[in-house]
Amino acid sequence: MTPDLDFPASLPCFLREGYSLSHTQPFARTEMVTGRARQRRTFQSVPSEINASLLLTEIEAQLFEAWFAYDAMDGTKWFNARVKTPQGMKPYACRFMEMYRGPQLTGNNQWRVECRLEIFERPLTPPEWYEFG
Repeated sequence: MTPDLDFPASLPCFLREGYSLSHTQPFARTEMVTGRARQRRTFQSVPSEINASLLLTEIEAQLFEAWFAYDAMDGTKWFNARVKTPQGMKPYACRFMEMYRGPQLTGNNQWRVECRLEIFERPLTPPEWYEFG
């Protein structure tokens, strides 16, 4: 999936502080009466989630909020954003999972925005590269 919309290039990268990825479970687990369990793969392509934050100037915060409201249609549209994963800093198809928190004033003129993003597909090393590992 390659969305038409891009995250504004004039905004800074997401901060390292509090940045984390989590993945949707790609299998189902059924507990048995005997105490054992069965597991089976239910999906091969699952989304991942990123907890991220931005530290913005006043002008950047204005730009972010306007982009979110008008271009991203209040966070409902998918967009391309460069995010850091174990695969490196690459563009991924993302969308907001909920309304961002902030802007919160930090320092004299810095605004902190926190958000949860969904990545369309879990970032993985391609199978042909994995075999060389």
